[in-house]
Amino acid sequence: MTNPHQTPYDNVLATIGWTPLIRLGRVGAGIRTPVYGKAEYANPGGSVKDRIGLAIIEDAEQRGDLKPGGTIVEGTSGNTGVGIAVAAAIKGYRCIFTMPDKMSQEKVRLLKAYGAEVVITPTAVPPDHPDNYVMKAKQIVKDTPGAVLANQFYNPVNPEAHYRTTGPEIWEQTKGKVTHFIAGAGTGGTVSGAGKFLKEKNPKIRVIAGDPVGSQYSNWAWNQSMGEGAPYKVEGIGGDKIPTTILFEHIDEFRQLGDRDSMVMARRLAREEGMLVGGSAGLNVALALQVAREVDDPNACIVTILCDTGERYLSKLFNDEWMQENQLLDASHSTVADLLARRQGTHPALVSLAPSAQVRQALGLMSTWGVSQIPVLEDGRSIGTLTEATVMTRALSSPALLDRPVRELMEASLPVVDASFASDRLAPMLTRDLPAALVEKDGVLIGIISRYDVLREMIGAR
Repeated sequence: MTNPHQTPYDNVLATIGWTPLIRLGRVGAGIRTPVYGKAEYANPGGSVKDRIGLAIIEDAEQRGDLKPGGTIVEGTSGNTGVGIAVAAAIKGYRCIFTMPDKMSQEKVRLLKAYGAEVVITPTAVPPDHPDNYVMKAKQIVKDTPGAVLANQFYNPVNPEAHYRTTGPEIWEQTKGKVTHFIAGAGTGGTVSGAGKFLKEKNPKIRVIAGDPVGSQYSNWAWNQSMGEGAPYKVEGIGGDKIPTTILFEHIDEFRQLGDRDSMVMARRLAREEGMLVGGSAGLNVALALQVAREVDDPNACIVTILCDTGERYLSKLFNDEWMQENQLLDASHSTVADLLARRQGTHPALVSLAPSAQVRQALGLMSTWGVSQIPVLEDGRSIGTLTEATVMTRALSSPALLDRPVRELMEASLPVVDASFASDRLAPMLTRDLPAALVEKDGVLIGIISRYDVLREMIGAR
């Protein structure tokens, strides 16, 4: 494989762009149309917005609006701020960013790590309210000498940056075979800037903008009127006002997708493709697969954007508790029978002894199968439990006990739960003093579940 980084760079800004194009063969399994994701998380700032951050700063410098020691201000969902902050760190500018309070804490901390100042504003305010994050940014510019507004939603440099970089890269990486380009619209710069370039190369290429349910972009595209809109959880795309950086004439279609489908797909990309990305990338890929099924042509070529790294959403999108609280992920419905099945034959589901068996035999079974407790059964029913700690302590102090029947050392029986019992309900039942439970199906004991088994389930181990 050719090494793309054969010579050193002068600074990190030279590494922006020429991100990999990767086939999504696992989430797209069974679909004849190939789907590729452009891994924008490989940019130094971790997102597609690195492209416009640098371009906006260089344009402001060239126009003379941004002078040495100046300040760059922007209302941002996080990623544009990072892109600007990366460039500003190299060029020596101060940064102040306003951000809605729905954004993840990871994004806030990341901006601060680059030396930026962050002002948090309420999400649930109208776009023209003084506390809206865009309006707040404009006020900061007025109050700060030498400050410029990056103005990503209305700055023509935004789509132009993608026209000059993202579009040509996709064209070259697919050798001109791309037939569909799909990207979520936040500012709209990516989908319409790259889309404009691709359509100039081949007018038959279909450009599709993704939009979260609740955003007003689709209503405007479909009806040329604003809908009511509604809150949504996916970050960085959609909006409640129409920016001039969406070049509608270069977009063939708008499609909407809900939060749940977007975020579940993002989680699938991590687990099935090894790509840790955010919810907007999940929306893009889900729509790309939707289109791929409709096209059903192995000679077509669908390209979408993997917008940013999922490391910015560990407390939200990749947090099961947060997902469940927001009705975006169903609670686990696995049963204790499922836990038994996942052992994959490492040892018998139920290692047991008769009350007449010798203690020596019990210790041998514990050693052989790596278990720390063994139920004592009589006529198929549990009458007691033998635990490793108790047996070893008593046998070491009185070796003669090794040849005695286990009924003389057994403790109280373990609790019995049905095979259909929910695994998440079992966890609170198991304690240090009660470390396991027996599993029963149709009146027959079929296995034993320990605290270790439940813990593996909780952390997602298999």
